[in-house]
Amino acid sequence: MQLTLLKCKIHRACVTHSELEYEGSCAIDRDLLEMAGILPYEQIQIYNVANGERFTTYAIEAEAGSRVISVNGAAAHKASPGDRVIICAYAVLDEAELAGFKPILVYTNERNQVIRTGDQIPVQAA
Repeated sequence: MQLTLLKCKIHRACVTHSELEYEGSCAIDRDLLEMAGILPYEQIQIYNVANGERFTTYAIEAEAGSRVISVNGAAAHKASPGDRVIICAYAVLDEAELAGFKPILVYTNERNQVIRTGDQIPVQAA
């Protein structure tokens, strides 16, 4: 059996640009891509905390250290500068790969600076 699990996420990144006329995708600061383990051209899911939009695109590199999160092309209709988003990538694992698997979690502030990292989401209390 194969299961799709969260591979990594950049949590509550702040959209810096929204470029309708750019050729698709989401440009992400190379430092954030590397920290999260997202590859250029990898499929990503973006969840917009500001308006509830959820959409699929692919990652491209923005300049390292720029803190850019640019939602481009048609997806620019779904996110505006200042919106907080969760950027996720998923992996398909077989049962043998599940043991010891942990996602990479990168948490950012409103300036897209990393405030902490982790590999486990806390249990939600009732």
